[in-house]
Amino acid sequence: MAANEVAVLQKDITDQVSNKLSDLESSGLALPANYNAQNALKSAFFKLQGVKTSKKDGLRPALLHCTKESIANALLDMVTQGLSPAKTQCYFIVYGKELQLQRSYFGTQAVAKRLSEVDDVWAEIVHEGDEFEVGSDKGRLVVTNFKPSFENMDKKIIGGFAVVKRSDGIDDYTVMTNNQIETSWQQSKQSHDGNKNDVQTKFSEEMAKRTLLNRACKNIINTSDDSDLLIDAVSRTLDNEYENDTERKDVTETPQDTVAGKFEEQFKKRKPIDVVETEESEDNASDGQQEQDAGTGAKQRQLL
Repeated sequence: MAANEVAVLQKDITDQVSNKLSDLESSGLALPANYNAQNALKSAFFKLQGVKTSKKDGLRPALLHCTKESIANALLDMVTQGLSPAKTQCYFIVYGKELQLQRSYFGTQAVAKRLSEVDDVWAEIVHEGDEFEVGSDKGRLVVTNFKPSFENMDKKIIGGFAVVKRSDGIDDYTVMTNNQIETSWQQSKQSHDGNKNDVQTKFSEEMAKRTLLNRACKNIINTSDDSDLLIDAVSRTLDNEYENDTERKDVTETPQDTVAGKFEEQFKKRKPIDVVETEESEDNASDGQQEQDAGTGAKQRQLL
């Protein structure tokens, strides 16, 4: 896409997202104190210029291939959750004609800490040979002993757990075996991606932590007293990853009744922007490379 075309598209979508965000803030949505939504939107459009479709869709630029409504909704979910692409807290993927937002390991931690009930959240990986025991506290599963060993860090992963330290002093544990983690990966929308197995093999520890945090975050969402506007965005972003989640419909609510649905209807009324396809840029990195870059602080690459 030519620079002037990107600028026009960016202004139109950014204006729509900013206006909707103002409405949400008026309705009670509170963004993090040090979060600058406009800077996050600028960073997102910079990243989006490098995002492409899969090879079967011709490696087309996402900004050209995806609907403007889906781009706007992905950006709205990003700012509603207070996420920043510049901090590798989130990234964008193309699924069909839709652009969807997904959180990184760091992004899920950041979002969970925004919830009023949460003081801290983290995940740990258990390797073969580590001391690890679970128990029960008044019917709640808890980790009673975890003693990792440096010598075991290169050994097989047998499972892991996430800890949510709540403001009431109670720790919530989410424990998964390696089999459960791999089953969750198989339910991912990208489970049939040709690079997926390599990604999970090369970056299995970071991918496992991300899965554990997503599971823990889902548990928090189901019991949270926080703003429905925030919870809606957090849930939708989590659902973006799994086929079975996106197929579920709430029969009591039409798409137009949701925040994203209303926003999409408003956006469709806008005059469309003509975009001309130009020479495409070099292919992007895989999902696992994205996660690994986030873990190492290296230069972020976008997903296909």
